[in-house]
Formats: sequence, structure tokens, C-alpha cells
Amino acid sequence: MRVVVQRSKEAKVTVNHEITGSITKGFVVLVGVTHEDQEKDATFLAEKVANLRVFEDEQGKMNLSLLDVGGEVLSVSQFTLYGDCRKGRRPNFMEAARPDHASKLYEVFNESLRNKGVNVETGQFGEMMDVQLTNDGPVTLIIESN
Repeated sequence: MRVVVQRSKEAKVTVNHEITGSITKGFVVLVGVTHEDQEKDATFLAEKVANLRVFEDEQGKMNLSLLDVGGEVLSVSQFTLYGDCRKGRRPNFMEAARPDHASKLYEVFNESLRNKGVNVETGQFGEMMDVQLTNDGPVTLIIESN
């Protein structure tokens, strides 16, 4: 699994002109799943995201986690994270997991964060989504489970 984590001041996702999720301070997390991924990958990444120390402490150092600051997560499924652009001009998405497998692990990831006490808002799996965010920093990280 692969996630792109963006620290944000506020964010929302809209599907068919309706807001399906919105957060204030926290992370926008784009979540990609590949064929070999298992539940352990989803729980590993949820643990990483919840405890990633990228929020400033009193001295202005990135030393606090999402849990420390009471941050939220806007989680958006993103099969294009497994787009291979090395050849040609059109990405190859063969490494992206099939929807049935990907949706299950996406839900495991979100539920694992919720079990840690994180408020998780989401987009809608498999739908075209508009994501708006105010990137804080900006701080953007890519984390993989393997």
C-alpha cells in the first residue's frame, strides 16, 4: 500500500456537488492499494499516519503527532498512486488493485485510524471526487507499507 500524506489546515471532498467529508487541522491522506497488499499493510500504515510526528511543538519543531494535536484525517481512495509513467505518455495502472480488494483494504485503513481515536472523513470509493485543501507548510510525505 502507498499513502500520500498532506498536512492541512482544512480540507473537504465533494462528490456530485455534495460534500462527503471535511476536516479542519490534520491530514489529507490519498490511499493506494496494489494486488499483494493485505490487512497488515493497512493497519501498519494507519499506525504510521496516526503517530507521524510532523506537527510543531511549542518550540516550532515538528515533534507532535496527529494524536497529540487531536487532528483529523480526510481519507481519499486513489488508485492512480500506482500509475506507472515510465513508458509512453499514458500511465499504466496494472499495479493498482481491483476495486473489490482495494475497497476492503481502504476500509481497514480507515477503521484502524478510527480505532486509535482519530476522526476520519472520507470521499466515496470509486467515484470522481473534487478534493480541496489548504496545505499546511506545505508538508507532504509518501509512505509505503513494503
